[in-house]
Amino acid sequence: MSQTAPLEEPDDGKEPKEKRRARGDGGLHWDQRRRRWIASVTVGYTPQGKRIVRKGSGKTKTAAKDALRKVLRDHEDGLPSEPAKYTVAEAVEYWLEHGLSGRSERTVEMTRTFAENHVIPALGARKLRELTAEDVDIWLNAKSKELSTRSLKLIHSILSRSVRKAMARDKVRRNVVDLCDVPEGREGRPSKALTLAQAKAVLDAARKAEPRIGAYIALSLATGARTEELRALAWDHVVTYVEKAPRWTPVHEAGWKHDAYAMYVWRSVRKKGDTKTRKSRRTLKLPRICVDALQRLQEHQDDNAGDTPSEPGLVFCTRSGLPMSAANVRRDFRKVLDKAGLVGAEWAPREMRHSFVSVLSDHGIPIEDISRLVGHRSTAVTETVYRLQIRPVMEKGATAMDGIFAADDATDQGP
Repeated sequence: MSQTAPLEEPDDGKEPKEKRRARGDGGLHWDQRRRRWIASVTVGYTPQGKRIVRKGSGKTKTAAKDALRKVLRDHEDGLPSEPAKYTVAEAVEYWLEHGLSGRSERTVEMTRTFAENHVIPALGARKLRELTAEDVDIWLNAKSKELSTRSLKLIHSILSRSVRKAMARDKVRRNVVDLCDVPEGREGRPSKALTLAQAKAVLDAARKAEPRIGAYIALSLATGARTEELRALAWDHVVTYVEKAPRWTPVHEAGWKHDAYAMYVWRSVRKKGDTKTRKSRRTLKLPRICVDALQRLQEHQDDNAGDTPSEPGLVFCTRSGLPMSAANVRRDFRKVLDKAGLVGAEWAPREMRHSFVSVLSDHGIPIEDISRLVGHRSTAVTETVYRLQIRPVMEKGATAMDGIFAADDATDQGP
């Protein structure tokens, strides 16, 4: 019996139908509106029974499938999928809205101004997940031609914190901004300090000036306190030592007939009244020029006390008893410097603190002592911020070598 050959399917000119995909295998379709291929797959279901779908898109079928594979790899690794459309501008705006709680109104306003003028216009349209370290480097280098180094550090910090906030919300996987260094910016006005002769002239002019600004300049120049610390100084924190008293006593209780006086630099006009750092919270003994200036100021306030008391017992306040603003101080300060023979408009109140460091350094006070007096966390901060005012301290070796070789030279020359 002969075997019969198997029957062949008739060729009707039509392609055989593709095998139907199993449920959950996903799909691939052309999106006419987006003009892209969309690959999708179901990865699970919510407790309510709704499908959880992951998608990838591309201009070709292969690109769409590759994008989907990347999404699925992240899903299997437990990583969130980054939103494709989330931009740098959205990240910055979210941080400005939710990342500045507890800051002062002035800080919030300044930060928003820098973000809106320098960060968002340059990088805002960029997709956050596509932001690269190269983008950030190019942006910072361009900004270095118009901004100071301090301003560059600020805009770098704004962008970095915004991305970090986005990472916490699974909008991006890493912070490329932290990988970029801040370049040197445009050179600003260098800090400066009074010479000893200039400092004496300023103190002489301050003694003849209105008691409020006179005392302010005396304390700023002779104690090195920050302007923000002096504006928050209360009379309760100006104290004197009274024998047999259990504690140092405020001068408004003990008077001015004692030998030792001090002030507690425990507050500032910053948000919540805290000093800049924990090291900034310090107690400073007052030199005699400060004691005399404060005594004149208290007597002047007592003689001119009105219906509105100072708020709350501030040493430096306006005539209506309100806290002094930075503008109040700057205006009166420059008038005194004009009378001292300097150009007041060229100086700022904070430079009295620089002058304090300079005068002490010129008189051989160790950098460690100066650092504690000005409330810095370490001597490194003092040397960095006031490097132009600090005299060279490593001079013992040079002095010894001068003495040694000077003696040798004298011996070689003979009688």
